[in-house]
Amino acid sequence: MLKAGVLGAGHLGKIHLKLLQQSSKYELVGFYDPIEDYADQVAEEFGYTRFDSVEKLIDACDVVDIVTPTLNHFDCAQMSIEKGKHIFIEKPITKTLKEAETLRDLVAKNRVRGQVGHVERFNPAFTAVKDMIGDPMFIESHRLAEFNPRGTDVPVVLDLMIHDIDIILSVVNSEVKDIHASGVSVISETPDIANARIEFMNGCVANLTASRISMKNMRKSRFFQKDAYISVDFLEKKSEVVKMKDAPENADDFAMILQNAEGKKKQIYFENPKIHQNNAILDELESFAEAINENKTPIVSLTQGTKALEVAQKIIDCF
Repeated sequence: MLKAGVLGAGHLGKIHLKLLQQSSKYELVGFYDPIEDYADQVAEEFGYTRFDSVEKLIDACDVVDIVTPTLNHFDCAQMSIEKGKHIFIEKPITKTLKEAETLRDLVAKNRVRGQVGHVERFNPAFTAVKDMIGDPMFIESHRLAEFNPRGTDVPVVLDLMIHDIDIILSVVNSEVKDIHASGVSVISETPDIANARIEFMNGCVANLTASRISMKNMRKSRFFQKDAYISVDFLEKKSEVVKMKDAPENADDFAMILQNAEGKKKQIYFENPKIHQNNAILDELESFAEAINENKTPIVSLTQGTKALEVAQKIIDCF
């Protein structure tokens, strides 16, 4: 079992602590949080071992799980890597692209593994259809959330939209050609609503909208490709696949047939892939353990986390 410790015991940090303790792949050694009274309370309530310094926690671990505010990601990760520890780091990977590139290079230099917590890669609605997403040419994503002060220390692009940026980069096999975006600050000091249009070299276009001041929550993406439309509802954990195939000569009376201007007929087929319910955070943590034990590249590597941040930063630069 890998010895794991958590840096940061806030809302998400406590979830990580609970899941690491439950996991058969890790031995939870404890946590560190800089707010002493709060850390004492967490330790007393849940029975976790509390460390009184970042250094002591890192020294006790094989894997350091960094669930601190984004501003602290780099320092915690750098210290961990230089001590030869594997790191799991919450998204976004760091505050700046330069920091992310430095961590990416440090991981390679020190021969340790690093994974970024882009948890939607493990959402069962996405994993059920990801192998069906072949060559999408248009993608539309909406990620809307009711206001929550947590996360407003960064623009909505880094708080919410970066989930969809990572998903899109994972399915589009092409480099980014151009980006157009706009953002509006309503409550926070940084943009609370943003829209971005990403054009890829292969002709694919992705349109992304993110808001953290909506009246309802929504996390949906739609992928359009030749003869197929794939819808993923990350919030409700549902997927739908609509495929078009050449219509048979003698179609069923109930078949849905479309005919284009040239007279070519297509039949529409609907599929609802089976969704295997899971705990996505537990899955991402355990997949990282497997990557370490089997000496393979993590599902969301630091290189991929850096690319997502690079695109996010280009979107922010448009504002």
